[in-house]
Amino acid sequence: MKGQKSNSPVFSALGGKSAEELFGALGTPCYIIDEGALRRNLEILKGVSSRTGAKILLAQKAFSNFAFYPLISEYLCGTEASGLYEARLGREEMPRGEVHVFCAAYRDDEFEELMRYADHIVFNSPAQLKQFGARAKACGKSVGLRINPRISTQEGHEIYDPCAEGSRLGTTRAAWNREMTEELVALLDGLHFHTLCEQNSDALEVTFRGVEEQFSDVLPRLKWLNMGGGHHITRRDYDVARLERVLTGARDRWGVQVYLEPGEAVALNAGFVATRVLDVVQNEGVTTAVTDVSAACHMPDVIEMPYTPPLLDDGEGEGVSVRLAGPTCLAGDVTGDYELSACPKRGDLLLFGDMAIYTTCKNNTFNGMPLPDIWKRGEDGKLTRIASFGYSDFKMRLGNRG
Repeated sequence: MKGQKSNSPVFSALGGKSAEELFGALGTPCYIIDEGALRRNLEILKGVSSRTGAKILLAQKAFSNFAFYPLISEYLCGTEASGLYEARLGREEMPRGEVHVFCAAYRDDEFEELMRYADHIVFNSPAQLKQFGARAKACGKSVGLRINPRISTQEGHEIYDPCAEGSRLGTTRAAWNREMTEELVALLDGLHFHTLCEQNSDALEVTFRGVEEQFSDVLPRLKWLNMGGGHHITRRDYDVARLERVLTGARDRWGVQVYLEPGEAVALNAGFVATRVLDVVQNEGVTTAVTDVSAACHMPDVIEMPYTPPLLDDGEGEGVSVRLAGPTCLAGDVTGDYELSACPKRGDLLLFGDMAIYTTCKNNTFNGMPLPDIWKRGEDGKLTRIASFGYSDFKMRLGNRG
């Protein structure tokens, strides 16, 4: 992958300044979340909501830096959670918003506490609906069931494809016909589907047609339809008009409240990881710059997805092939191969883009790697540290004394 200039969409928030000028005083590695870029995304999402009546929620699994929840609450209607702790976080840190929860399977010993935080609760299977649905209703919660239309629109990312063959996520129409009784259907206020990952609205349109074909006999009886996440709404090439046609079509045909719960779209291109080069290694024709940031620990989606994150390159050289890798003992702790204007030197500051999503909420301390500090870059350019970590954060995960 070629390094990108500061005027590219990923780095445009930097105003043409170099990484060293902006972040050279910060200890590395560190995350920087850009408040201005975050607000621009939120304004786009708010526009969709205003024009269609759809309610948009923050999927916390992608971005859960609650220091920004007061800002997010100005634009979105609440949070989506994948379990007890995220539900509690949403309720505590965005108290005026709705809290929606989906989990592939709920625990009986957590359910009572979960009901203290959730407004909507979505079950994955008829069996879970039968086990918990009446209890949720008795607590005044809005109850839904996740469906699986078995329409896969993804290529090459099966780990993130809820419609992959044999997926455990969601109830197919065949399972519905086999297991859903009239008593269970009567518990439902809505249906939920989530089939996309970093996709445009044409993929949603394909999925929606399948949902319409398979569940149009059920939807007129319901109050809401949640179209899940994976919508890259704030990407520059996203077809917003097509999205809005789908949303208003569902609203007008069935009279349902439509929900979306994007995660990436909220914080897309709204964060960075700053790292310094520790060493440069030459082996068998490969030049590797070893950095103090680890893909395995601090950017795990780089390995899981996998993908090569964008890297700022301010130089004007002819182009040098460089592999960037982390300091852990994992041989595969490689961030990516890049074509840069010059070979990095020990001490150079490098800047990865689009690092607000699936980083701070997904990092780990493998090899005893320290967790990076988290900084906010305000709309005035001021840098404020919002979280710092040390040895105790590593140790406390492994045991308690006294």
